[in-house]
Amino acid sequence: MRPAATRRSRPLFPVPVIVAVAAACGGSSAEPAIGDVDYRAEMRSLVGAIADYARTQRPGFVVIPQNGLELLTLDGDPLGPLADDYVQAIDGCGQEDVSYGYPALGDVSPATMHATLVAFLDRLETAGRQALTIDYCGDEGQADASISTAQEHGYITFPADRRELDDVPEYPAEPVGVNSDDIEALADARNFLYLINPGEFGSREEFLAAVAQTDYDLVVMDAFFDSEPLTEDDLEAIREKAGGGTRLLIAYMSIGEAEEYRYYWKPEWSDDPPSWIEQENPDWEGNYKVRYWDPAWQGILLGCEACYLDRILAAGFDGVYLDIIDAFAWFEGQAGM
Repeated sequence: MRPAATRRSRPLFPVPVIVAVAAACGGSSAEPAIGDVDYRAEMRSLVGAIADYARTQRPGFVVIPQNGLELLTLDGDPLGPLADDYVQAIDGCGQEDVSYGYPALGDVSPATMHATLVAFLDRLETAGRQALTIDYCGDEGQADASISTAQEHGYITFPADRRELDDVPEYPAEPVGVNSDDIEALADARNFLYLINPGEFGSREEFLAAVAQTDYDLVVMDAFFDSEPLTEDDLEAIREKAGGGTRLLIAYMSIGEAEEYRYYWKPEWSDDPPSWIEQENPDWEGNYKVRYWDPAWQGILLGCEACYLDRILAAGFDGVYLDIIDAFAWFEGQAGM
């Protein structure tokens, strides 16, 4: 979906060589052809580099990749050996459609898929990281079942009532485990709101007021409203829960696709894209697969004042929610792997 433990003392992932390419912000670079890349290792490396870069500036910065749970193990099996560096780099994982919503709102997710996802999420929890689940529920009964499954396994869940993720659901009436505690780390959170498409709100002020009136421990939100970045003042206005206590504010950030509605997109790319932009996602107009291992793309994501992650840090977000982590599967398919 579109519109993210004790810290180690040294980086486990080298930060990419991005200083030189950051100035170009999107230029081409010579890269291996599709099929000559370890797509899973490259995605793990990018996530780790994001975590290390952010935490150099803000210790405790939360990093949550969404989907792509196969990256948790070296062989892509839920019982396989853990990819230890990757697991240490993240605070948790989000996963859509665990019980409901695949492929459409209210659909019951296939039993085999459900079992595999639960096996991965349980493995994640055993490794000391938090599982966040998003079910796209068609009615209150499905929402109750989603919450029950999450509580049974120790996950925190968001039973969404719309795949567009553009509203605060009316049910349940208050977040599961509602509390007035200060939430200082992902492990403290007992619930979360996933609201990354604020276009249904008439104004930035209306959107911020709607979030401020909730008691969610954690809010995953876009870092922009109507293409304008949210500010430190905006975040301070919603940092306290309505019933008291502070919450975590996590910025959505796509790292496996480029989005033509983002500030970094250059008009000429629509007709003459750089070499690291691949084909458009047929299910999401304006979203393009990228060679996420390319230094030019990584130079857009981090390493300069105008870079995506740097803007998120400057606004005062507590972490990032990283989407299109599973882009590796698309590239593997293109390479016939």
